[in-house]
Amino acid sequence: MMDPRHAAPVKRGVSLFGRLAGAAGALCAGAGVGLAAYASHGATGQAAAWLQTAALFAFGHGVALALLGGLPARALRLAAVGVLLVGMLLFSGSLAGAALLGWPTSLAPFGGGLMMLGWVLLAADLARG
Repeated sequence: MMDPRHAAPVKRGVSLFGRLAGAAGALCAGAGVGLAAYASHGATGQAAAWLQTAALFAFGHGVALALLGGLPARALRLAAVGVLLVGMLLFSGSLAGAALLGWPTSLAPFGGGLMMLGWVLLAADLARG
């Protein structure tokens, strides 16, 4: 297996990808707060429900990514972080796009599947120690 420290510049054992994913996670958590506020005060009906769900997943996964991004680089952990980030963006983005722009929610199930895969990859990484 390729040593993940060679995949990107490393600062204190944390890869560039990890740092960027952590920063993206923090931004997504902040966006989740904004989505929840808009769902509570500016949206109604199905749009409010979609925004609340998008906010919940953006915030929760954003916090997880912000914390995971700062951990030492390991290949499986980096894969988990990347899959979680893409899955959360597709899932929450699809629901928010449906609520705000009338987009279809067809990417939400794929994003949800990626989030589940990301958690399985993280569990495998943690079990390996």
